[in-house]
Amino acid sequence: MELRANRVRRKLEAGEPAFVVGGVTHADDIDALGPIGFDGIWLEGEHGGVDAADLGNLTRACDIWGMTSLVRVNRNDQGLIYRTLDRGAQAIVVPHVDTRTDAENVVAGGKFPPLGKRGLFISRQGYGVGDYLARANDETLLIALIEDIEAWRNLDEILEVDGIGVFFVAPSDFAASLGHIGNVGHPDVQEKIEDSLRRIVAAGRTAGTLCMNDNVQRFAEIGVRCFFTSTGPWVAAGARDFKANALKGVR
Repeated sequence: MELRANRVRRKLEAGEPAFVVGGVTHADDIDALGPIGFDGIWLEGEHGGVDAADLGNLTRACDIWGMTSLVRVNRNDQGLIYRTLDRGAQAIVVPHVDTRTDAENVVAGGKFPPLGKRGLFISRQGYGVGDYLARANDETLLIALIEDIEAWRNLDEILEVDGIGVFFVAPSDFAASLGHIGNVGHPDVQEKIEDSLRRIVAAGRTAGTLCMNDNVQRFAEIGVRCFFTSTGPWVAAGARDFKANALKGVR
């Protein structure tokens, strides 16, 4: 058995854009998205209902389609990070990475020695892979969420931490930390988000953020290469268009 490649990580390291979609909670939904061509599936374990018991089937569905399984955990806890990897995740998204120490903790939990302190266990991704412990670090992607004004202040130091593959600017919490809860479009919020992304890119690190159809090109021009979107807005937009077109024909 060969160790499965981490599609998102491979594309980002090659300088190519990687596209990740979220808003799914069932393996059948992942199968439905498989043919569309996304590189990864965001599995929501902080605000959503994804638990450890679900991860085997969810990550297997991602494996079938060659998509990276990215799991957002609900806290920066080393044990939680490596247990989630043990359950089959190929990438971990960690919230509220506000300091260099926070970033170092992500790496400690997500990488085997000598890079980190991940507990020695053969993950579901490692079944049948004889050299898994020696190679797993190369196919594991760690994503730090930059989502507080404190993280913006400490960003230069955070960016110095090796082992983190994506520094992801999360807009909603960022807005709340600036006193503009629910108002991501506020000029102060947008200025700080764009400044964070530009600093990440300027440091030679990989930037990611939440994007929609109307702003993804702007973020790409800034230098973002890890693009995350959700199925929810697409479903809502499609429903509006569908009903509007039907009503045009109603006499």
